[in-house]
Amino acid sequence: MSEDTSESGVTDKDGAEKAGLWGRMRKGLAKTRAQLAVGVGNLLLGEREINDDVLEELETALLLTDVGIETTEAIMKDLAGQVARQELNDTRALYASLKNLLVQRLEPLQRRLEISHQPHVVFFVGVNGVGKTTTIGKLAKRFQAEGRSVMLAAGDTFRAAAVEQLKAWGDRNDVPVIAQGQGSDSASVVYDAYESARARDVDVLLVDTAGRLQAKTQLMDELKKVHRVVKRLDSDAPHSVILVLDGGVGQNALSQVELFDEAVDLTGLVITKLDGSAKAGVLFAIAAMPDITVPVHYIGVGESIDDLRDFEADVFVDALLKPGDD
Repeated sequence: MSEDTSESGVTDKDGAEKAGLWGRMRKGLAKTRAQLAVGVGNLLLGEREINDDVLEELETALLLTDVGIETTEAIMKDLAGQVARQELNDTRALYASLKNLLVQRLEPLQRRLEISHQPHVVFFVGVNGVGKTTTIGKLAKRFQAEGRSVMLAAGDTFRAAAVEQLKAWGDRNDVPVIAQGQGSDSASVVYDAYESARARDVDVLLVDTAGRLQAKTQLMDELKKVHRVVKRLDSDAPHSVILVLDGGVGQNALSQVELFDEAVDLTGLVITKLDGSAKAGVLFAIAAMPDITVPVHYIGVGESIDDLRDFEADVFVDALLKPGDD
């Protein structure tokens, strides 16, 4: 028996899968949504008159989720202007306008990671403990599901368990891992990995790097060295340089983006651990950074592979603001 299909051509199975993924996203953002509940909740209590108290509570809620002072002020100024021009007549209209404004601010960050070379070399950078190695393992599985061949490079030769952790992901996904002993020259590991990936016609080479504090000059210089070494093999490589950020660090994420971008020219971001934080609003602060526009390829809202999601502005905002129980 064939599956039931709606007029749009989407099967019930497809719809159930999308609903399930949206539900996981919403659950993963529960802490931030709870923080927004007071301010946004007032916009949903029937068609009520918009007053100063409603606007003040909404402003406070945005600030508490780390949307950022400048972004919050800009959003509130826009909303207040619409109210003054009588374009918004009640709190439900204000809610709808807020949602549109938030989506508009995040849309410039929305961009898929494009695989454009062979091997396509992706560097993962960031401070300790943000989830770089786990992100690499999840993406390796995703690329495999897309029919791409993958290789991993254990460029983090400083952390004791880093190589073993990456090898475990390689074993789990049946993906080759190029590694040397702890304390080895990370640039040498990346060199060997690139040569091996090219010889085996691998589609994607995912490179783990040691966690670095963006304020430590020596560590950042080491990262630049690895960057230079791979360019000797391919002037276009690394083809992607992705900064992995812990979603719980709030406004400190901005300095990480700035300093890592200065060191290695970031091409994208992954925001992890949003399920454990009430500060998912930091994405709006990243979108408002002057002179730097680095897209968000993925966000992490849980532990499973399915919880590393393509970043989509409208889905993110909808999951963030949608009322109701989890």
